[in-house]
Amino acid sequence: MTNCIGMIGVGMMGSGIAASVLRAGHALGFLERPGNAATASLIDAGGIGHADIASLTQASDTLILCVTGAPEVEGIMAEAMPHIQQGMTVIDCSTSLPETSKAIAAQLSDKGAVFLDSPMTRTPKEAAEGRLGLIVGADEAAFQNTLPLLQAFGESITHVGPIGAGHAAKLLHNYVSLGFAAVMAETFNCAARSGIEMNAFMDVLAAGGGKSVILDRMRPYMESGDDTSFRFALANARKDFGYYTGMAKAAGADHTIADAVKALYESAAAARPDGVIPELVDHLKA
Repeated sequence: MTNCIGMIGVGMMGSGIAASVLRAGHALGFLERPGNAATASLIDAGGIGHADIASLTQASDTLILCVTGAPEVEGIMAEAMPHIQQGMTVIDCSTSLPETSKAIAAQLSDKGAVFLDSPMTRTPKEAAEGRLGLIVGADEAAFQNTLPLLQAFGESITHVGPIGAGHAAKLLHNYVSLGFAAVMAETFNCAARSGIEMNAFMDVLAAGGGKSVILDRMRPYMESGDDTSFRFALANARKDFGYYTGMAKAAGADHTIADAVKALYESAAAARPDGVIPELVDHLKA
């Protein structure tokens, strides 16, 4: 086994993580599969493509996963598990389920390997710059041992608790951020229908209680149709809200507002399968 980071999932976010890992001087292998972002730049920087999970796992001492959700994580780890060696580390940067993390961690522990759930905040831009926000669930020793690698692609790194806590905190975070995006899109729609000049209204928000990261990300779209500040898929928002409401129900927590926002994202994702968050505004106009 060589000293190598294996990356599974080099899409919009994962390609940025991979580039940051290479830039920090780590050796990198990555899984070649449909849906990858352009990988020529990774190869030019020294990355090595692998045709299957087995060969990538065998060539790596750390695996980083950056895929859509729990089913994908489970499928990947089912293929990787026979090839996991003692001392390996698996870092799951996907937005997955706490229960999935705990189950995989237990399987890895039986093989003498370590698991961290480390879902991300921020956007592909910050991923490419090595400035992601990372929310980590792991025991303290695993967190400290892995911190130097996490710092290769994370700017804000918060250890929130044991395995599973990272994904739980990420679902809570996404409920707040995506929920606020839904509120803002609905507000923009009402403002437009009420005849309010949009730039002036956004100035009002920015000078008051609406000042936020979400406003900063939505504003370019409202001004010029530029969605590059908020390239988060409606389909992923629908998935994340399903995960969140499931977690809230299991915890016995109220989810009345979450159910309403989840319904909005379900309808928007169905109408715009390739859409991103700012397009909620257009969906509400229809």
